[in-house]
Amino acid sequence: MTDQQTGIEVLLVEDDPGDVLMTREAFAEHKVANRLSVVSDGVSAMQFLRKEGEHADAPTPDLILLDLNLPRMDGREVLAAVKEDPELKQIPVVVLTTSEAEEDVLRSYALHANAYVTKPVDFDRFIEVVQQIDDFFVTVVRLPGR
Repeated sequence: MTDQQTGIEVLLVEDDPGDVLMTREAFAEHKVANRLSVVSDGVSAMQFLRKEGEHADAPTPDLILLDLNLPRMDGREVLAAVKEDPELKQIPVVVLTTSEAEEDVLRSYALHANAYVTKPVDFDRFIEVVQQIDDFFVTVVRLPGR
C-alpha cells in the first residue's frame, strides 16, 4: 500500500476545462496529498511524459487519467505510445472519457489501459467517481517504485 500522506503524482490529460475543474475539485474535496498536473492535448501529454521542452522538469506520474477525444493526438494514440515505451509502460493509465462506445472500451483494453471509466454527467457523481479512482490507486494498489 502507498503511504496516503505522501500522495501520488497524477497526470490528467483532458481538453475540457469543465472536466479539469471538476477533477481538481474532486482532488481538493478528497483532501489527499496527490499532486495533479494537467495537459490539454496528446502531443503535450507525450512531451510531459518524456520531459521534453517546457516539461523538462515535469514529475513522472504514478497514474495517468486519460481522455480519448483530444486535439493534436487522440487518447488512443497516447495510450498506444505510453504502453509501447519501455520507460513509460509501467505507469497505470485509466481512460476517463465520455465515450460509452463498445469499440472504444475494447480498443482501450487492447492497448493495455488499466481501467476504462465513463465520465458521469452529473457533477456529484463525477466527483465521486474521481475520488474512487483516487482511493483505489492511493490506498489499495501498489504502484511501481512505491
